[in-house]
Order: sequence, then structure tokens, then C-alpha cells
Amino acid sequence: MPATSKAQQKAAGAALAAKRGEEPRSHLRGASKQMEESMTEKQLEEFAGTKRKGLPEKKG
Repeated sequence: MPATSKAQQKAAGAALAAKRGEEPRSHLRGASKQMEESMTEKQLEEFAGTKRKGLPEKKG
């Protein structure tokens, strides 16, 4: 399932970095923290890999 907004795509990228150990979990907050805890790495890759062109800034 692709991300539906730029904010969602960015949050997924931050959560994916934390899940892989590239960034500390303490840097996460809000949606990215919840995503890291509740989603698998594969799901996060799908959200983070969404092309940003044409997406709204925030989900309407």
C-alpha cells in the first residue's frame, strides 16, 4: 500500500531508518514512532518508497 501524503511518506522513512538501526528510536515522535512499533520493515519500505510527486503535503 503506497503512502497517501508526503507527510506519511516522510514518517515511514524515519520509522524505517529506526527499525534498521540507522537512527536511534529516541529521535522518533508522533506518527513515525507509532509506525515503527506497529509495522513490519517490508510495510515501511512500501510506504517510504512511494514517489512524492503529485502527493498532497498532508492527508486531507
